Amino acid sequence: MAIEVTVPALGESITEATLGEWLKQPGDAVAADEPIASLETDKVALEVPAPQAGVMGAHQVAVGDTVEVGAVIATIEAGSGAAAPAKSAPAPAKAAAKAGEPDASITLSPSVRRLVLEHGVDPSQISGSGKDGRLTKADVEQYVKSGAQQAAPLAEKGAAKGAQTPPATSSTGNRNEERVRMTRLRQTVARRLKEAQDTAALLTTFNDVDMTAVIETRSKYKELFAKKHGVKLGFMGFFVKAACMALKDVPSVNAQIDGDEIVYHDYADISVAVSAPNGLVVPVIRNAEAMSFADVENSIGDFGKRAKDGTLTMADMQGGTFTISNGGVFGSLMSTPIINPPQSAVLGLHRIEDRAVVVDGEIVVRPMMYLALSYDHRLIDGREAVTFLVRLKEAIEDPARLLIDL
Repeated sequence: MAIEVTVPALGESITEATLGEWLKQPGDAVAADEPIASLETDKVALEVPAPQAGVMGAHQVAVGDTVEVGAVIATIEAGSGAAAPAKSAPAPAKAAAKAGEPDASITLSPSVRRLVLEHGVDPSQISGSGKDGRLTKADVEQYVKSGAQQAAPLAEKGAAKGAQTPPATSSTGNRNEERVRMTRLRQTVARRLKEAQDTAALLTTFNDVDMTAVIETRSKYKELFAKKHGVKLGFMGFFVKAACMALKDVPSVNAQIDGDEIVYHDYADISVAVSAPNGLVVPVIRNAEAMSFADVENSIGDFGKRAKDGTLTMADMQGGTFTISNGGVFGSLMSTPIINPPQSAVLGLHRIEDRAVVVDGEIVVRPMMYLALSYDHRLIDGREAVTFLVRLKEAIEDPARLLIDL
């Protein structure tokens, strides 16, 4: 007897999703609770588990289709659960003919497929480190970096020796294009960022901060901290705690506009931008003002791991009164981040680099970082924005202030 697979509840106020990827094909054996499909919502990607063990039945919807909560997307047929027959390896001549073209039998995400086509590599020759052996961007990049793909053309040339094959064509001057459907997450990001620009009176104020004290503190205590708390002491812990202290001093930066009213918060729910396979996501550290450094670092580490695994939930993303985005991990020197509505401000962190600065009348080299605060000028005045950055700068340059609340 066939069991229907339906779209599970997606979270508060979320009624539909996009089918991002089928993880099991008709005829494949499936175990109970094994992921069979990936769904994309406005904020996260999530997997649909098999309700029982058996054999994958027919797909009711196609990749890219919009599905509502409760809709039937597939069936699981009763069966012994035997593994699907292994696919035979392609003949060398066929492999050569398909060089630079992804094998249609291999499921690739749009970003991985784009990378495979860009470098002209054979995805079947790459070991996948993702869930169920799926390829990730990191797998392809490592394969290309290692130069392993250089051996493939030579092997194919030898295998096809004596065979009639068309001459290789030069890629010089090629003007290839690829159209990839925007994920639901990317569509939502685009829409919300444009709404922020259209609605808020955006302005960005800058400052810089000397990271010497934080670097010295981390260097001195990182081993003891890791031994006691089981987590590394990172830079974000300092900035989250410093931001909480500055938000207390300048409450409008932690507020939001609701109609013709201003809503002030006596708590700090800090949204932290982390990298996920489908783009940046912004989970929330709730009541960060009451957390210890270890609590903050554990939360950030957990969010980062779950973002990579694709297991963040809608509840992880909801809310937030202030956002911190660290473009410095990607090498950014300076930026003007866009607020995350209905929040009224976002703090942008950037890379640390040695620069010449004047200290006590002398030119010295110090590890400096630019800070950027983008804010809704309808609610936050320039004076308040500058004061917030100064409070933050003071706390980072003298971390003892974080302990005695100065």
